[in-house]
Amino acid sequence: MEFDLNRLLRPHIATLKPYSSARDEYSGKEGIFLDANENPFGSITEEVFNRYPDPYQKDLKARIGQIKGIDPSRLFLGNGSDEAIDLLFRAFCRPGVDNVILLPPTYGMYEVSAGINDVATIKVPLTADFQLDVPAILAAFNPQSKILFICSPNNPSGNKLNRTDIRTLISSFEGLVVVDEAYIDFSDEPSFIGDLDHHPNLLVMQTFSKAWGLASLRLGMAYASAEIISILNKIKPPYNISGLTQAKVLAALQDLSSMHRMTADILDAREQLQSGLLKLPAVHKIHPSHANFLLVQINRPKEIYNELVRHKIIVRDRSKVTLCEGCLRITVGTPTENKQLLEVLSQITS
Repeated sequence: MEFDLNRLLRPHIATLKPYSSARDEYSGKEGIFLDANENPFGSITEEVFNRYPDPYQKDLKARIGQIKGIDPSRLFLGNGSDEAIDLLFRAFCRPGVDNVILLPPTYGMYEVSAGINDVATIKVPLTADFQLDVPAILAAFNPQSKILFICSPNNPSGNKLNRTDIRTLISSFEGLVVVDEAYIDFSDEPSFIGDLDHHPNLLVMQTFSKAWGLASLRLGMAYASAEIISILNKIKPPYNISGLTQAKVLAALQDLSSMHRMTADILDAREQLQSGLLKLPAVHKIHPSHANFLLVQINRPKEIYNELVRHKIIVRDRSKVTLCEGCLRITVGTPTENKQLLEVLSQITS
């Protein structure tokens, strides 16, 4: 299958003239800046935020590229992964004409962004064990299918999807294949970033919200060909990543060992939480997880959810979601939080 990016791209995006910010015209760090209508006297805070941030996050991308082994020209940074998802719809999907392929149960923002952008969705459910139904997905493709979203490890089921099946779909689809790896740091498999050189229609998403513990800073990553990344940069808001976020994440990236240690602690806590949950008679099944959460099939999920809320313990009720009937999704907490959860569950399910 030969991928044609120009065929996929909406025509008006190809000819769009992007907004040119003051920092596009001069990217130097030294000088007298009288070009962007900023306050020259500093900020009312101790830290100085009176200047607009680097619109292309060059220093941050250089460090991420070094860690991930990829050229910064193939990296897009967004205000969370949700910004990249929305931009993909705006760049490649014609409202009221095109469609995207979703594989429920999956991350809900794909469908929300489709709805916002007036793009139809074709849903092909995962199999009973939350794997890809490759024949059904292949049969669902049509000439208006522009993007296929694959979440692995999957949310809300937590499992990793078969790599061979993912590669089959990438090779077979004439549109863009997005592999969302928000939970990849908890998995025992490598990222699909290593496949980018072989598949020009592949885009890989990751995030700083999970393993890095930086959810409040809202920073997501998209890796793809330089051509695809240039399109996202063309249509993004000019200063989409704040200077504070850039500085804080860049500082965090100097301490990889702490991230790895924290991830290991979460994995240990996940195993202990799973062991404790399986001792409860009300728990029927815990689905295999390569993420920082567990999908737990349990008696009376809605009633138990409400009781947990009454005890100020908040989980996600997924019992109405396709293939997740009877399930709660429980994020792995600290050992103290997990212990309290198990104690309350023991009381309300006995």
